[in-house]
Amino acid sequence: MSTISKDEFKQVMGSFAAGVTVVTTIDEEGRKWGLTATAFSSLSLDPPLCLVCVDKRAGSLDALRSSRRFAVNMLCRDQEELSNHFASRSDDKFAGIDDQAGEATGCPILPGALGVAECEVVDILPGGDHEIFVGQVMATTVSEGQPLLYWRGSYGALNNATP
Repeated sequence: MSTISKDEFKQVMGSFAAGVTVVTTIDEEGRKWGLTATAFSSLSLDPPLCLVCVDKRAGSLDALRSSRRFAVNMLCRDQEELSNHFASRSDDKFAGIDDQAGEATGCPILPGALGVAECEVVDILPGGDHEIFVGQVMATTVSEGQPLLYWRGSYGALNNATP
């Protein structure tokens, strides 16, 4: 059986443009957690399910597992700095962020997000060096704007979108 290198895999997967999200949760002590993720997808219309893949080394992983809830904040194209902030190893990623608690989950909702899906975890599946969180969408918010995209190691935006 032939196998490809990590670099080959990263190169081919980087050819798929992906929307950028920040996944947030809140633990039992009320501490807010968040991470930048492009491995996010819708899964089912009935029931409304989505999934997010989280690296096993992520600082937010234990909080996501134990809280069993999360919010997916879909970033606008002018939120590159916010994406980088939540991708960092900062101890308090919410310092200086004017977030609000989601009505359905209590998870942090980031200002200016293009869309938000508040989810209750219905399953956690193994996925190699990641864990796959399947969430039932409990509440949504949609705003106008254009998405922040990630493609071949760089941020980008749609050139011909109207909203």
